[in-house]
Amino acid sequence: VQLQASGGGLVLAGGSLRLSCAASGRTFSSYGLVWFRQAPGNNRELVSGISVGGRRTIYADSVKGRFTISRDNAKNTVYLQMNNLKPEDTAIYYCAATESYRLFTSDKDYPYWGQGTLVTVSS
Repeated sequence: VQLQASGGGLVLAGGSLRLSCAASGRTFSSYGLVWFRQAPGNNRELVSGISVGGRRTIYADSVKGRFTISRDNAKNTVYLQMNNLKPEDTAIYYCAATESYRLFTSDKDYPYWGQGTLVTVSS
């Protein structure tokens, strides 16, 4: 599967953005999908994930209550709605996919990656 992320940009603290990750291929519904982010000088960290069936989602503690992940299998797209953004959310955001039913926290467990999209939150 090939992934392409979009939707990043510059936003003021407290604002919102919605990231999208469009996938190619007819088996999109069989992939678990996640968003990672990487800030300068930091390791890549898991932000959120959604399972194959979409029934299970996971979030980093730092984004719980502010970010929402969803998927539209008809459009082969996964979304990350980000509300009440904070300067510490500034990072490059990446979408990734796995054929496993599990959602992993390590980026090493995801073989498919999109290019990043930059989110900058100014105070």
